[in-house]
Amino acid sequence: MTEFQMPDTNKKAEFVRTNFDVIASKYDLFNDLNSFYLHRVWKNSIIQLILNSFPKKNLECLDLCCGTGDISVRLTEVDLVTKVYSVDFSDKMLDVARQRLEGISKSKCEIGDATNLKNFPDASFDVVTVGFGLRNVDNLAKALSEIFRVLKPGGIFVNLDVGKVKNPIIRIFADFYFFKIVPLLGYLIWGAKNDMFDYLPVSSLSYPDQDNLKSMIEKAKFQNVEYKNFVFGNVALHWGRKA
Repeated sequence: MTEFQMPDTNKKAEFVRTNFDVIASKYDLFNDLNSFYLHRVWKNSIIQLILNSFPKKNLECLDLCCGTGDISVRLTEVDLVTKVYSVDFSDKMLDVARQRLEGISKSKCEIGDATNLKNFPDASFDVVTVGFGLRNVDNLAKALSEIFRVLKPGGIFVNLDVGKVKNPIIRIFADFYFFKIVPLLGYLIWGAKNDMFDYLPVSSLSYPDQDNLKSMIEKAKFQNVEYKNFVFGNVALHWGRKA
């Protein structure tokens, strides 16, 4: 394991915001290399899940913790989607998303906090997506509560993030790659050591495993909560519906 120490809870949000601002220009390349481009396949699964859930409906979507806009771009390409709000609290990451989404009339980008979506009234969206963002919030239960609040009745929440590998043998190799190799890839891309590339794997330690996250989503009043594992559980896709 890395010797990196997680910031205190009351300092986590500022640490994440500041350091994502720093690495924003390299983040997409980092994701491509550390996932062997598989993150693109996983994000496509989000879109397929939405299409299966809403066969005939004009959809308003919130891509929360949108980062550089990977999922937002995919959402704007769906004919059933009429509006996509891309929200992140890192201005530099959002700048990358703005560039990618420039000229797309159904897209709007804005700074926002996943634990306090004050710019959006109750029941605003048919879909809320989060890709590799929930583990960066400083209050997961509050973020889930806000997501539930802004969803319309019948709307769905879809979350893609790291998971926990249950098989002990596979977990040894997965942990070695995630905690030792992934930071090194970040250093190579950045050209120097950078705490953010240590933070990204270490942040998974305090993030709930698949079953505990499922329970938390259910506790936030979502129904029909399910999840799907990718690459032996290293990554998991969770989804649930607001009644």
